[in-house]
Amino acid sequence: MRITILTLFPEMFDGFLTNSIIKRAISKKVVEIEIVNIRDYTKDRYHRVDSAPVGGGAGLIMKCQPIVDCLNDVKTNNSHVVMLSPRGKTYNQQRAKELSRLDDIILLCGHYEGIDERVNKYVDEQISIGDYILTGGEIGSMVIADSVIRLLDGAIAEESINEESFDNDLLEYPQYTEPYDFNGDKVPDILYSGNHTAIKKWRVKQSLNLTKKYRKDLFDKHQLTKQEKKLLDEGEEKASWELAAIEKGKKFIK
Repeated sequence: MRITILTLFPEMFDGFLTNSIIKRAISKKVVEIEIVNIRDYTKDRYHRVDSAPVGGGAGLIMKCQPIVDCLNDVKTNNSHVVMLSPRGKTYNQQRAKELSRLDDIILLCGHYEGIDERVNKYVDEQISIGDYILTGGEIGSMVIADSVIRLLDGAIAEESINEESFDNDLLEYPQYTEPYDFNGDKVPDILYSGNHTAIKKWRVKQSLNLTKKYRKDLFDKHQLTKQEKKLLDEGEEKASWELAAIEKGKKFIK
């Protein structure tokens, strides 16, 4: 995949490109990322890329010419151009999966008070990462790029993305590390049972309960299976399969 980010502030991406999963994905040639400075395309004799809004108003607006010329220079026939904008649909995991299937994405970062309205006709899609205000689209573009890259084959281990929050509109189940007892807080005994079927049921049950408690909006969207309904109906009481697995696992706890 190729991701091109158009920005007025390329230096903001220095840390993003040189750390963790993104750095490894680039080195493994899973993804090619290019950061393009929109300022390089201005024809203004003072090298400006913005001006005051026509009709008056606060702040500065990014001008058409540098953005359009920049887009025309980097676009290919396969490019999908995304503008970070509050008008766009709110970004989610499903859209990340859809974008990860594309070959060429261009992310256009706005700044200041916005972008000249006439640029909209040159983009394929507008995306918002949430209903709050940032100083520019750079952070939003990192959010989109990160969420897409980690889904690409070879970016991270496949098992790491098989069960995650927001898949099937559910939060992920609780995760634990050693030691078994930390300041009186203990790892659930069932996780030591070795009974993978019982552990899986427990995790599904926890995922359902956590989503219902913390993200009712997601829970209401989720279509419960017969097994999930049964797990929820068990309520706070431990099911026979859970008790059996816990009893078996106690001998593994030191």
